[in-house]
Amino acid sequence: MDSLAQLLHLTPATLWMIVKVLLVFGGPFTIASLLTWVERRGSAMIQDRIGPNRAALFGKWRLLGLPQIVADGIKAFLKEDLVPPHAVGILFWLAPLFAFVPAVLGFAVIPFGQSFTIGNTQYHMSLLDPGNGMGMLYPMAIGAVAIYGVLTAAWSSNNKWSILGGMRVSAQMISYELAMSLAVVAIFMRTGNAGPPTFLEAYDPHRIVAAQAGLWNVIPQFLGFVVFSTCMFAETNRLPFDFAEGESEIVAGYLTEFGSMKFALMYLSEYVHIVTAAALIVTLYLGGWQIPFVADPGALLSVAAFLAKLLIVCWVFIWVRWTLPRFRYDQLMALGWKVMLPLALGNLMLHAWWMHRAAM
Repeated sequence: MDSLAQLLHLTPATLWMIVKVLLVFGGPFTIASLLTWVERRGSAMIQDRIGPNRAALFGKWRLLGLPQIVADGIKAFLKEDLVPPHAVGILFWLAPLFAFVPAVLGFAVIPFGQSFTIGNTQYHMSLLDPGNGMGMLYPMAIGAVAIYGVLTAAWSSNNKWSILGGMRVSAQMISYELAMSLAVVAIFMRTGNAGPPTFLEAYDPHRIVAAQAGLWNVIPQFLGFVVFSTCMFAETNRLPFDFAEGESEIVAGYLTEFGSMKFALMYLSEYVHIVTAAALIVTLYLGGWQIPFVADPGALLSVAAFLAKLLIVCWVFIWVRWTLPRFRYDQLMALGWKVMLPLALGNLMLHAWWMHRAAM
């Protein structure tokens, strides 16, 4: 690291920050692009059909349909970008950015590997180093901001179907964020009870991962895991909760008036949200980069373990989409308020009681 930094006329800390920025922003973007292929190939497997197989490199190599990703990108760039005359000017152009940027920023505090030391310098595998004062509160807040992208797209389209989709997703995200936040509070309580001297450290993601060295949170907090994972499906607008773009009811919802690269950016932001949501599930409940029965996996092996867990959770998102039908909207709201919220409260109270009993 020091030799490479000297070669580039940078300090080791600056070079490592540049590497982390490239990994944190380029990694989810790359995985999201691959997920668009996995989505179609996976749905084809589940529905017993072929899937994308026509696009080929130089007309010869089909590579299981992987060139379809390149074909989609070329099509999005070359497709005519129509803007409806009734659209609300600048907001219509900014909406894709409002949807895409928060999805990428949410990955900034996720520890994607074990910290390592070179010389006298310690390097952390997260864009923001531990002890930054925000911890897991940061991705929760950024995730809440993502709603503005959908609402801006819906309102600026000036289309009744788009506005209906925006209203649906705003009510949906608000409803499920309550249960999701309560499930995460139980994680903070367990982590704080494991040894950190202050509650500030209890919601640091590095500390949360370290607290799962012996036992992943998915086992003692299985109920919270179910609540949080369900809420993640609602937060990412995935089936069976894709009411913001229900084709059979509201054409394509907030996406109705978008085309070309604006549509591609909105479409890709959903998959970046999936990657971020999967990273949160892995960090909070599946031990992060921890490997069972391996106390010190090292930097490379820990990154590989985190990536493997991340991809498995991403596949579950796709698997569920092509397995469960869409709920009715009243069922969605009833599930959020009458099932998920009471379960999250019960999980929180159960762990509070257990911690109180253990302290006696």
